[in-house]
Amino acid sequence: MLKHIIPLLFILFGSNAVFGQSFTLKGRVTDPEDTPLESATIYLTRVKDSAVVDYTISASDGNWELKTRSTTDSIDLKISYISFTDYRLRLPGINADRDFGTVKMADLPTELNEVVVEGEIPPIRIKKDTVEFNASSFKVRPDANVESLLKQLPGVTVDTDGKITVNGKEVSKILVNGKPFFDESGQIALKNLPAEIIDKVQVSDAKTTKEELTGEKASGDNASINLTIQEDKNKGLFGKVMGGYGTDDRYEASFIFNYFKGNRRVSILSSSNNINSPGFSMNELFDGMMGGRGGYNFSGYGSIGSSFSFNGVQFGGTGSGITKSNVAGVNYSDELIKDFDSTVSYFYTTSDTQNDNRTSETTFLAEDEDDPEADRSIISESINRSEQARFTHNITGRFRTKIDSTATINFDPKFSRTNATSSSNSAQTTVNQDNELLNESNGTSWSDTNNTTAGGSLTLNRRFNKKRRYLAVSLNGNTNRDDDEQYTISNNTFYNDDENNDGLPDVTTDNRNQLQRGRRENNSYSAEIEFNEPLTDSLRLAASLEYRYSKSIDDNSGFSYNEETGGYTDQNDLITNYLQSGSGNLSPAVRLRYQHRKFNYNLSAGTDITNLSASGTYFGTNYAVEKNYLLPNLSARIDYQLMRSKSIGLNYYYTTSLPSAQQLLPIQDVSNPLYTRTGNPDLDVGRGHSISADIRNYDYSTRTGYSAGIRSSFYESSIVSITTIDDSAKRTTTYTNLGGNYNLSTHARWDKSFKREANTLRVGGSFNTSLSHNRGFNNGNLYESDAYYIRPSVNFTWEYGELLNINTNYGYTYNETQYKNYAVDGSSYSTHNVSLQTTSYWPKHVVFGNDVSFRYNTRLGSGFRNDSYLWNISLGYNFFNDKLLFKAKVYDVLKQNIGTSRNITDTSITDQQNSVLTRYMMFSLTYTLSKFATNSNEPSGSGRGRGRRN
Repeated sequence: MLKHIIPLLFILFGSNAVFGQSFTLKGRVTDPEDTPLESATIYLTRVKDSAVVDYTISASDGNWELKTRSTTDSIDLKISYISFTDYRLRLPGINADRDFGTVKMADLPTELNEVVVEGEIPPIRIKKDTVEFNASSFKVRPDANVESLLKQLPGVTVDTDGKITVNGKEVSKILVNGKPFFDESGQIALKNLPAEIIDKVQVSDAKTTKEELTGEKASGDNASINLTIQEDKNKGLFGKVMGGYGTDDRYEASFIFNYFKGNRRVSILSSSNNINSPGFSMNELFDGMMGGRGGYNFSGYGSIGSSFSFNGVQFGGTGSGITKSNVAGVNYSDELIKDFDSTVSYFYTTSDTQNDNRTSETTFLAEDEDDPEADRSIISESINRSEQARFTHNITGRFRTKIDSTATINFDPKFSRTNATSSSNSAQTTVNQDNELLNESNGTSWSDTNNTTAGGSLTLNRRFNKKRRYLAVSLNGNTNRDDDEQYTISNNTFYNDDENNDGLPDVTTDNRNQLQRGRRENNSYSAEIEFNEPLTDSLRLAASLEYRYSKSIDDNSGFSYNEETGGYTDQNDLITNYLQSGSGNLSPAVRLRYQHRKFNYNLSAGTDITNLSASGTYFGTNYAVEKNYLLPNLSARIDYQLMRSKSIGLNYYYTTSLPSAQQLLPIQDVSNPLYTRTGNPDLDVGRGHSISADIRNYDYSTRTGYSAGIRSSFYESSIVSITTIDDSAKRTTTYTNLGGNYNLSTHARWDKSFKREANTLRVGGSFNTSLSHNRGFNNGNLYESDAYYIRPSVNFTWEYGELLNINTNYGYTYNETQYKNYAVDGSSYSTHNVSLQTTSYWPKHVVFGNDVSFRYNTRLGSGFRNDSYLWNISLGYNFFNDKLLFKAKVYDVLKQNIGTSRNITDTSITDQQNSVLTRYMMFSLTYTLSKFATNSNEPSGSGRGRGRRN
């Protein structure tokens, strides 16, 4: 015990002795012609066990520098670079600074009779478009998952939201052996695949299907991660099964099973719980507790304003309430025949969500000309109790086939079927700034909805003999249909001005007992053909023609309750209407691509020839609108690679938005007695410009990275609403076009890691800002608002070997909105978020987790609590050769979790409180199954071994 406690005490009190004396090793790497080699891997391994001690990457001038602790062990200095023979120098130890001078790498043997010596794979390799990490070089606990492995990789950050970034780029796609693991988001793979089976982690820019087939550079700004399975682990099975029960009848159970055999992969999962969780995180500490590290709670602050959607089900977060869910899924991937890869996933999900909501909304009104200093506003207070049940089937597929050496077809189908039922009881009152009652309502509603969604994409790519010459054809289609029935019983009373001069407000009522049957369809299809011709080795010209078609239908039939018949038999024309809209768009375009060494640009220019039509029927009257547009289609992207890991980028897009049928047709929607909506046939298309710029860099030699960027959008014409509010606070909305709106945002992040023997310290910080200028109409008057926020944050992570992990985060957000043409000048609030996570793996077989988070909102309305503590603890014990894990965990120890939030818009301030989980204790047991084919060079069941290459 003392051998673990003493080092910990030294660390906690900042003793320099823990880190020991360090020395600097440096040198220069070139090719045989003395040309500097950038991004060569220089690393140190211990001779006795080949363990990686430290590593770095050479700079653009070939120079490298490595600070490492002194040691008396024999050390191998190794230098690796693709297409050159590895360099190796044995050192008797490290006890002084040393300059190794220039090392000229030798070419790999090319003669057939020469033997290539098998060598070790370095910790990191930077290839043309990919950064490849050798997983075995990064030490993690034997029971760690893939997410824990990613956190050890330089340049990779996993924040408290669960968002993964690589050198400032957000990861949007995670694959396993080049294929989705249930879905491309990769969350199931990160939480459930053991790190010990991973061979390589390959990071590259995320590409579309067409870009993958054509070999073009990625046009987006996201990253992709591909996890490759170790060859000897790619034949076997592993899985986990867990069950738990706790206080307040809280329960959870989950199961995941994976079978790998070469190209074949079968994965099955299922879960059931009533703790707001998808249920398949299998975390060693907190499993699916929202607010715990295993719970897919991407904000890290319990149910406060955060949520996670999976297979159409919302878990946690403001407005979601408490969810009881059941999930079953299977993923099958195989190469059924040669050159035909297939992946199919199926999920069945059921959920039941209950929520109690309390809302206070203050809506600002334009200045009164007679009294411009008067605070004119209306305040609505409402309560709502709701329950929703969902049953969803979801099928997705991914098929890749090679017709021959020059032609490839990709087909990605999808299908889902959902039945949702919901019920709610609500009450609302609205008063003015003088607390005079304007309206009040209460009601009950029930609904039953069936949704069917089907679609997919088909992509064909044909390459020709000339390099970079290709023909690409893409077909996409999606159809979505909702059939629903909604029953509403409501009593609504409106208090108007005293027009009778009797000293009392005029009272009107609108009481309803009605049924509305609706059919909503949205269909979209597109076809594109593109031919790419290389003009030179660096310059390519592409011509494309795309046709897009979309159609939507909104068909509503309304009926009122008839006391005599005892049913909804009376036609209600007020809530009966039919709307239909469609658009056809033909887009010819040319694209110029230039790529040479470090410079790349992509310029696209074309024309959108658009026909937009809308028609409808209301009260026996037919309405129709048809418009034709000739719009520019422009985009540009420029990238410059300053060095292997440092780049800058610039993007421009011309944006357009078409009005919907509801916005165009002059048909009244009075289905809600408090809100009436009418379209405007004179609406024009929305037009705007979007510009962004980014710079990213990660210095692997110093383990320091930063990224920064700016985004801006300027709108020549926006589609905005015009809302008028009468004396009883009943609102009527129509639409118009208005120019002058814009938004501007910036982001910056910096990360650095330090490593000395068993100690690893990671430090990071970010700073985000946003400014939005909006113009619109409120109560018939033009207003302007300027909304901005600043959001700095810092995080620290310290690890002491495999014994202790401490992670802390602090984030501050300041929001302010300033108004023109309102009696109120503006409004503001700020939030503080602090979290501390500690994990201890001492003594042996015991794991202890302690997570504390605190959130404080400086300004919430009366009756809304503005601070919240969430404290979760978990204690686990491994036994039976670490195959069984017993856990006891407590969620919300202090019983302080609340679901309050504030939101400021251009015209209102809204405070909310929703149902959240509160304190419960749970006991669970987890069993781990693992069985892999035996490697002839390694005993079955051994840990991570050295990576090797031929």
